[in-house]
Amino acid sequence: MRFWDTSALVPLLFEQESTARIREVLDQDPEMVAWWGTPVECASAAARLRREGVITVDEEDAVLRLLGDLRESWIEILPSGEVRSEAMRLLRVHSLKAADALQLGAAILWAGPDRGSWFLTLDERLGLAARLEGFRVLP
Repeated sequence: MRFWDTSALVPLLFEQESTARIREVLDQDPEMVAWWGTPVECASAAARLRREGVITVDEEDAVLRLLGDLRESWIEILPSGEVRSEAMRLLRVHSLKAADALQLGAAILWAGPDRGSWFLTLDERLGLAARLEGFRVLP
């Protein structure tokens, strides 16, 4: 089981350069953990691409359906005071955006003291912070 940052999930929703590699990772271990805000971030990416004319409304709808299917299969870490406190600590320690700190805070809450768990992200800054917090980072 691995924690999936939004940046690692997006290539499952939209064909990208990293899609094949991310699908391989999912095939190796289909059990996913994600943060509560991940669907909002994915929907934001889809809406931005539609507004920019990269995808159509029908394609956006298809992406949102796929996102719904993925969401039904993952374990979701809900917002909590613990996630917020951890995110606030992470902001003081690492150069992260608020949403990334919440993602990593949720992963830390999920992993507990066993920080040898896998954290999937395509965001280099978030990946570095996760690695410094003890996670094994893919890809």
